[in-house]
Amino acid sequence: MLGEPEFKRIIERVLSASRADQTEVEVFANESALTRFANNYIHQNVEHTDVDVRVRAVIGKKIGIASTNETSPDALGSVAAKAVELAQHQRENEDFRSLPRPGSITPVDGYVERTARCGPEERAGVVGQICDASSRAGLTAAGAFHTTAQEIALANSLGVYGYHRETQADINTVVMSETSSGHAARVSKDVGDIDGESIAQEAVDKALRGVNPRTIEPGEYEVILEPYAVVDMLDFFSYLSFGALAFMEKRSFMAGRIGERIMDEAISIWDDGLSPEGLPMPFDYEGVPKQPVKLIEDGVARGVVWDTYLAGKQGADARSTGHALPAGATIGALPLHLFMANGDATADDMIKDVKRGIWVSRFWYTRTVHPLNVVVTGMTRDGTFLIEDGKIAGPVQSMRFTQGYLDALNNVDAVGRDGMLVLGDIGGGVRRVPALKLGKWNFTGVSEM
Repeated sequence: MLGEPEFKRIIERVLSASRADQTEVEVFANESALTRFANNYIHQNVEHTDVDVRVRAVIGKKIGIASTNETSPDALGSVAAKAVELAQHQRENEDFRSLPRPGSITPVDGYVERTARCGPEERAGVVGQICDASSRAGLTAAGAFHTTAQEIALANSLGVYGYHRETQADINTVVMSETSSGHAARVSKDVGDIDGESIAQEAVDKALRGVNPRTIEPGEYEVILEPYAVVDMLDFFSYLSFGALAFMEKRSFMAGRIGERIMDEAISIWDDGLSPEGLPMPFDYEGVPKQPVKLIEDGVARGVVWDTYLAGKQGADARSTGHALPAGATIGALPLHLFMANGDATADDMIKDVKRGIWVSRFWYTRTVHPLNVVVTGMTRDGTFLIEDGKIAGPVQSMRFTQGYLDALNNVDAVGRDGMLVLGDIGGGVRRVPALKLGKWNFTGVSEM
């Protein structure tokens, strides 16, 4: 880790070297390590260290962005000059107003020393628990265990400055037999929270219960979705619906519907980068303080997330909510710390009320069919089970589906009482979500995987 004094040196050198009207500096320092395993043994351990300095130069309404991973005084002066040169060659962006001005940043604790110092032996110990359990059950395990420590600093020539350090440990595994598979994953800022035995038990149990699945007819079924499946819904909402750009371009189902009930009243979704129940970060990638944003409250659309540029483009009533992406991103503001409210149902509560339905462990290879209504196609994977008369009747082949996620959340029968922190697939975000029981889900075919 470089430490805050070194970050300040980098920032001060860039700002002093820049000849732009406004200048922004983003500095990222990352130390990460990855242990991969397959066939019940570790086959790779890699470590990576890097520094990334990004400079955004503003000349009038022209903007240029340059980056480097060199931090010598000459290299920092050069990258500042390059950003200015690129800005001079750009067309004016008439919608640009200004880089953000300073705000009050609330510090958060996202760093755990044990995670930062986690070595290959500690990761191997956790992986060994999974591989041993898989081997004893006559199964084959594969997966990866990743730990990282990162420092981030954001500053601009208008006085914005923020520094934050964070850690993350995440692991995922798939355990397989010849006819079945089971999946489990965990993420935390504290590597001590990663329990290899519980992960192994979850994945092995699904794989053993899933042996020799039968095929059932496609159609409309009740479903119970584990958090691994629910997180896919929030991923697509994040990318397609909850950001300001899609809202402004009327590509989001939120457009024109703020204050209207658009989901079941059991559903509340919000973004909160400050919450200790996620992986907290105090400011966005412009240095704007993060703030909690209600997106869906008791089924009612409440708002979307904004960055400085889009808020300026929208007009005087809009303000950044602290959701800008790194310089150069073109998809606008995104919520990367999403939460869905828990309910009061246990898994047994959900199952006992199902006449004929399907338990879904997670989704796989999901793709958008209709962005506005978030219609998605994909398949189930790593544990799909038939439910009949309130009991798990046995495993079934993975099912293909085409389903509107918004429609699905208008047919909520129950919400799980326990939230689970899950990594998202979009933007590196995290989501804390419960299980859901939904009244109908449209399965269109049977997968051979």
